[in-house]
Amino acid sequence: MTDFSHTNSKGEVHMVSVTDKSDVMRKAVAEGFIRLNADCMKAISENKLKKGDVHALSRISGINGAKKTAELIMLAHNIPVHGVEIEVIPESEGIWVRCTAQSHGKTGVEMEALTGVSVALLNIYDMCKSLDKQMEIGTIHLIKKTKKAQ
Repeated sequence: MTDFSHTNSKGEVHMVSVTDKSDVMRKAVAEGFIRLNADCMKAISENKLKKGDVHALSRISGINGAKKTAELIMLAHNIPVHGVEIEVIPESEGIWVRCTAQSHGKTGVEMEALTGVSVALLNIYDMCKSLDKQMEIGTIHLIKKTKKAQ
């Protein structure tokens, strides 16, 4: 059997200890896309959705999602998230969401960036579901992650 970092010698799931790791500056960037129909894109661009401003509310939702990652991803460490930026980038066939998460700590922030993107996209879906029954969320992926000792 392959050794997995999240199982102990008995094969039981556990949280990996990062106690002995040094604190370093960490940054991760993730993005994803939601495909939307033309009517929905028009309503978003004219800020005419009944639920409000898609761009503003999706940014807030994404930031909140990134901050709550450890509550949603069972073995993710509860790390200090020192910065989250959500970019909402409309295109002709939908919207890209990019999340940049930063921390100074012992473990990376890629799960926070991926969660921020996912929650922001789900927020867009929720706000647009009355206008577009064919929405598609996809291509959620990590673009990069870095760490730099201070």
